[in-house]
Amino acid sequence: MKLKLDITPDLVAAMAAEVTAGEKAVTAAMREAGTGLKTAWRGQITGAGLGQRLANSIRSQTYPKAGESLNAAALVWSKAPVVVGAHDTGPLIRSKDGVWLAIPTEAAGRGRRGAKLTPGEWERRRGLRLRFVYRRRGPSLLVADRARINKRGQAVASRAKTGRNQVTAPIFLLVPQVKLPKRLDLDRDAARAHDSVARLIVANWVEGRI
Repeated sequence: MKLKLDITPDLVAAMAAEVTAGEKAVTAAMREAGTGLKTAWRGQITGAGLGQRLANSIRSQTYPKAGESLNAAALVWSKAPVVVGAHDTGPLIRSKDGVWLAIPTEAAGRGRRGAKLTPGEWERRRGLRLRFVYRRRGPSLLVADRARINKRGQAVASRAKTGRNQVTAPIFLLVPQVKLPKRLDLDRDAARAHDSVARLIVANWVEGRI
Protein backbone atom coordinates (compact mmCIF):
# COMPACT_ATOMS: atom_id res chain seq x y z
CA MET A 1 0.00 0.00 0.00
CA LYS A 2 1.37 3.43 -0.92
CA LEU A 3 0.27 6.53 0.92
CA LYS A 4 0.78 10.10 -0.19
CA LEU A 5 0.21 13.22 1.92
CA ASP A 6 -0.72 16.32 0.00
CA ILE A 7 -1.11 19.54 2.05
CA THR A 8 -2.99 22.35 0.43
CA PRO A 9 -2.08 25.15 0.77
CA ASP A 10 1.65 24.59 0.97
CA LEU A 11 2.68 24.34 4.66
CA VAL A 12 6.02 26.12 4.20
CA ALA A 13 4.39 29.00 2.37
CA ALA A 14 1.67 29.22 5.00
CA MET A 15 4.23 29.37 7.82
CA ALA A 16 6.24 31.99 5.98
CA ALA A 17 3.12 34.09 5.51
CA GLU A 18 2.32 33.74 9.22
CA VAL A 19 5.82 34.90 10.20
CA THR A 20 5.48 37.90 7.89
CA ALA A 21 2.11 38.73 9.43
CA GLY A 22 3.63 38.44 12.88
CA GLU A 23 6.51 40.76 12.00
CA LYS A 24 4.09 43.37 10.71
CA ALA A 25 1.82 43.01 13.73
CA VAL A 26 4.61 43.31 16.31
CA THR A 27 6.22 46.27 14.55
CA ALA A 28 2.89 48.08 14.20
CA ALA A 29 2.04 47.39 17.83
CA MET A 30 5.34 48.79 19.08
CA ARG A 31 4.94 51.86 16.89
CA GLU A 32 1.44 52.47 18.28
CA ALA A 33 2.56 51.90 21.87
CA GLY A 34 5.53 54.25 21.46
CA THR A 35 3.50 56.97 19.79
CA GLY A 36 0.77 56.61 22.41
CA LEU A 37 3.28 56.95 25.25
CA LYS A 38 4.85 60.01 23.62
CA THR A 39 1.41 61.62 23.31
CA ALA A 40 0.53 60.76 26.91
CA TRP A 41 3.79 62.22 28.28
CA ARG A 42 3.39 65.38 26.22
CA GLY A 43 -0.15 65.70 27.53
CA GLN A 44 1.06 65.38 31.12
CA ILE A 45 3.65 68.09 30.61
CA THR A 46 1.27 70.61 29.05
CA GLY A 47 -1.43 69.70 31.57
CA ALA A 48 1.01 70.49 34.39
CA GLY A 49 1.55 73.95 32.90
CA LEU A 50 5.16 73.27 31.91
CA GLY A 51 4.72 74.52 28.35
CA GLN A 52 4.56 73.15 24.84
CA ARG A 53 8.30 73.58 24.29
CA LEU A 54 9.16 71.12 27.06
CA ALA A 55 6.38 68.80 25.88
CA ASN A 56 7.90 68.76 22.39
CA SER A 57 11.15 67.49 23.89
CA ILE A 58 9.46 64.08 24.20
CA ARG A 59 10.38 61.95 21.17
CA SER A 60 9.75 58.36 20.06
CA GLN A 61 11.44 55.97 17.66
CA THR A 62 10.54 52.45 16.55
CA TYR A 63 13.25 49.89 15.82
CA PRO A 64 14.10 48.63 13.30
CA LYS A 65 13.82 52.02 11.59
CA ALA A 66 13.02 50.27 8.30
CA GLY A 67 11.14 47.02 7.73
CA GLU A 68 9.40 44.76 10.23
CA SER A 69 10.64 42.36 12.89
CA LEU A 70 9.31 40.02 15.55
CA ASN A 71 11.87 41.70 17.85
CA ALA A 72 10.66 45.24 17.15
CA ALA A 73 11.02 47.76 19.99
CA ALA A 74 9.99 51.33 20.73
CA LEU A 75 12.04 53.95 22.55
CA VAL A 76 10.46 57.05 24.11
CA TRP A 77 12.74 59.71 25.59
CA SER A 78 13.13 63.41 26.32
CA LYS A 79 15.69 65.77 24.83
CA ALA A 80 15.54 67.62 28.16
CA PRO A 81 15.87 64.68 30.57
CA VAL A 82 17.13 66.69 33.55
CA VAL A 83 14.20 69.11 33.52
CA VAL A 84 11.56 66.45 32.81
CA GLY A 85 13.11 64.10 35.35
CA ALA A 86 13.09 66.79 38.04
CA HIS A 87 9.37 67.40 37.59
CA ASP A 88 8.79 63.63 37.60
CA THR A 89 10.66 62.95 40.86
CA GLY A 90 10.22 66.20 42.82
CA PRO A 91 13.81 66.41 44.10
CA LEU A 92 15.21 68.50 46.94
CA ILE A 93 17.42 71.19 45.38
CA ARG A 94 20.30 72.70 47.36
CA SER A 95 22.81 75.39 46.52
CA LYS A 96 25.99 74.12 44.86
CA ASP A 97 28.16 75.95 47.39
CA GLY A 98 26.00 74.93 50.32
CA VAL A 99 24.86 78.47 51.23
CA TRP A 100 21.86 80.00 49.41
CA LEU A 101 19.62 79.41 46.46
CA ALA A 102 18.76 82.73 44.78
CA ILE A 103 15.19 82.71 43.48
CA PRO A 104 14.41 85.73 41.26
CA THR A 105 11.30 87.79 41.98
CA GLU A 106 9.14 89.36 39.28
CA ALA A 107 11.18 92.56 39.66
CA ALA A 108 14.32 90.73 38.55
CA GLY A 109 13.05 90.31 35.00
CA ARG A 110 14.55 87.82 32.59
CA GLY A 111 17.66 87.36 30.50
CA ARG A 112 18.02 86.28 26.90
CA ARG A 113 15.30 83.98 25.60
CA GLY A 114 13.48 84.26 28.91
CA ALA A 115 16.29 82.70 30.95
CA LYS A 116 16.39 83.39 34.68
CA LEU A 117 19.19 85.67 35.82
CA THR A 118 21.75 84.97 38.51
CA PRO A 119 22.57 87.77 41.01
CA GLY A 120 25.87 88.48 39.25
CA GLU A 121 24.21 88.65 35.83
CA TRP A 122 21.49 90.92 37.19
CA GLU A 123 24.02 93.39 38.59
CA ARG A 124 25.93 93.52 35.31
CA ARG A 125 22.77 94.02 33.24
CA ARG A 126 21.07 96.59 35.48
CA GLY A 127 24.12 98.49 36.67
CA LEU A 128 22.98 98.25 40.29
CA ARG A 129 24.51 96.55 43.31
CA LEU A 130 22.51 94.09 45.35
CA ARG A 131 22.40 94.35 49.12
CA PHE A 132 21.90 91.38 51.45
CA VAL A 133 19.03 91.64 53.93
CA TYR A 134 18.84 88.94 56.58
CA ARG A 135 15.42 87.96 57.90
CA ARG A 136 14.90 85.67 60.85
CA ARG A 137 11.48 84.61 59.61
CA GLY A 138 10.98 83.93 55.94
CA PRO A 139 13.61 83.96 53.23
CA SER A 140 16.43 86.48 53.32
CA LEU A 141 16.69 88.93 50.43
CA LEU A 142 18.96 90.53 47.89
CA VAL A 143 17.58 94.02 47.29
CA ALA A 144 18.43 96.87 44.96
CA ASP A 145 18.49 100.38 46.45
CA ARG A 146 17.67 103.54 44.51
CA ALA A 147 15.83 101.59 41.84
CA ARG A 148 12.59 102.29 40.02
CA ILE A 149 9.95 99.88 38.75
CA ASN A 150 9.31 100.17 35.01
CA LYS A 151 6.07 99.44 33.15
CA ARG A 152 6.99 95.74 32.94
CA GLY A 153 7.25 95.49 36.69
CA GLN A 154 11.04 95.15 36.55
CA ALA A 155 13.52 96.98 38.74
CA VAL A 156 15.92 99.22 36.80
CA ALA A 157 18.37 101.95 37.71
CA SER A 158 16.72 105.26 38.54
CA ARG A 159 18.14 108.41 36.96
CA ALA A 160 16.14 110.77 39.14
CA LYS A 161 18.47 113.06 41.09
CA THR A 162 15.72 114.05 43.51
CA GLY A 163 15.01 110.48 44.54
CA ARG A 164 11.47 110.66 43.21
CA ASN A 165 9.86 107.24 42.59
CA GLN A 166 12.97 105.47 43.87
CA VAL A 167 12.39 102.25 45.79
CA THR A 168 14.30 99.49 47.47
CA ALA A 169 13.20 96.49 45.43
CA PRO A 170 13.51 92.83 46.48
CA ILE A 171 15.24 91.15 43.53
CA PHE A 172 16.08 87.66 44.85
CA LEU A 173 14.72 85.48 47.63
CA LEU A 174 17.47 83.51 49.38
CA VAL A 175 16.64 80.06 50.72
CA PRO A 176 18.91 77.17 51.77
CA GLN A 177 16.95 74.61 49.76
CA VAL A 178 13.82 74.10 47.69
CA LYS A 179 11.61 71.03 47.39
CA LEU A 180 10.45 70.89 43.78
CA PRO A 181 6.86 69.62 43.65
CA LYS A 182 6.25 66.38 41.78
CA ARG A 183 4.13 67.44 38.82
CA LEU A 184 4.44 64.41 36.54
CA ASP A 185 3.90 60.65 36.82
CA LEU A 186 5.69 59.23 33.80
CA ASP A 187 5.83 55.68 35.20
CA ARG A 188 2.03 55.50 35.22
CA ASP A 189 1.75 56.08 31.47
CA ALA A 190 4.76 53.88 30.76
CA ALA A 191 3.10 50.98 32.59
CA ARG A 192 -0.11 51.49 30.62
CA ALA A 193 1.80 51.48 27.34
CA HIS A 194 3.63 48.30 28.35
CA ASP A 195 0.38 46.56 29.28
CA SER A 196 -1.20 47.51 25.94
CA VAL A 197 1.45 45.82 23.78
CA ALA A 198 -0.04 42.29 23.79
CA ARG A 199 -3.49 43.60 22.89
CA LEU A 200 -2.06 45.74 20.08
CA ILE A 201 -0.12 42.79 18.65
CA VAL A 202 -3.23 40.62 18.53
CA ALA A 203 -5.33 43.42 17.05
CA ASN A 204 -2.81 44.15 14.31
CA TRP A 205 -2.28 40.44 13.58
CA VAL A 206 -6.01 39.82 13.18
CA GLU A 207 -6.49 42.98 11.15
CA GLY A 208 -3.67 41.97 8.84
CA ARG A 209 -5.41 38.68 8.03
CA ILE A 210 -8.84 40.13 7.31
